[in-house]
Amino acid sequence: MAPNTQVIQTPVYHSPGYYIRQRLLQNGPAMLGLTLVLIAFFIAFSGYLLLPDATPNANDGIVALQKKPAGFTVKILRVPKADKPEETSFVEKWLFGAPTAYESIPIDNYKIERDFLVAEPYRSGAGLDTAEMRFPLQKLLPASTVLENKDLVQQIEESNIENRTYWLGTDKAGRDVLSRLLLGTRISLGIGFLAVLISVTIGLLAGALAGYAGGWVDKAIMFVMTVVWSVPGIMLVIAISLALGSKSVWVSFVAVGLTMWVDVARVVRGQVLSLKEKTYIEAAKVAGLPEIRIILKHLLPNLLGPLIVTATANFASAILMEAGLSFLGLGVQPPAPSWGMMVNEGFQLIGSRNSLFLVILPSLCISLLVLAFNLLGNGLRDAYDPKIIVTNA
Repeated sequence: MAPNTQVIQTPVYHSPGYYIRQRLLQNGPAMLGLTLVLIAFFIAFSGYLLLPDATPNANDGIVALQKKPAGFTVKILRVPKADKPEETSFVEKWLFGAPTAYESIPIDNYKIERDFLVAEPYRSGAGLDTAEMRFPLQKLLPASTVLENKDLVQQIEESNIENRTYWLGTDKAGRDVLSRLLLGTRISLGIGFLAVLISVTIGLLAGALAGYAGGWVDKAIMFVMTVVWSVPGIMLVIAISLALGSKSVWVSFVAVGLTMWVDVARVVRGQVLSLKEKTYIEAAKVAGLPEIRIILKHLLPNLLGPLIVTATANFASAILMEAGLSFLGLGVQPPAPSWGMMVNEGFQLIGSRNSLFLVILPSLCISLLVLAFNLLGNGLRDAYDPKIIVTNA
């Protein structure tokens, strides 16, 4: 190569999606929010497979163990129930949990006397004398397993004695707080997802129709949006629940979604009003393209960025609204675990031992998840802003 020869480098061009990803990856707070959101979705997707208490709604409470502090450990005697529940498949356990085949009895100590297991009930530190409990070994183990005393003790300890640790303590009903907090993630994300899906669907249709059609259609839709906007969200949820005649978790999903579509519709309408004046839209009209094709092929793809940002913000709002409704008793109903309902249960115990802990834990979960979605939403908003320059692209 001649010494004066210059190498001309051809500039590399990337798709808009490349620069959006680069801007998002360079945003530290947004990546922190995305990480927290992904962890929450993993917990929600895993469901009962991660829970220490895998019974339906994590509702296996022991009254003698109510309001215990974090890290509390107790010895549990598992006595087989007379009516054993039907076996559940892996999918059923993953989605709905599996009822336990044992009755859990907290004990302080136990010993074996002939054909009986003699257990001292857990006294909860009250110092009260409680009568010993005697269980026939045949009730605990099949008759074929009654061998020498040493072998029998070993088998009893393996199958019927459990040292159970409540890592985050127990609530007023003696239920595992950690299991209910983890399961509450599924409730919050489920309500958020369905609420966003309903709000985006209705808001997209209403906003696109109002912005593209204009005239009396725009005025009529704007009037409906103004009326819905003026009514508090909680009042709308109460009205929808009364109209449907139920306060189940699915009603909460639908009610929250039907109160949030106005935000999406306003954003979509504004974007459509701006986009339909663009030159390429006018050229498509002059070319005689059908309006439905103009909307689907030219307008909607350009609405993707604002829609994603709005949906992310609505996700956080839906989680907050669900928590507020459950705190008031208008959202998810017992025994299903909801963070808002858990805050209310802890609030009712203010002044008693461990009450502050029961309030702080679900409140912290709500705050972290809402913060994560807000950080992610802010990052997506900046990532879709073409005026932001990406270095080292």
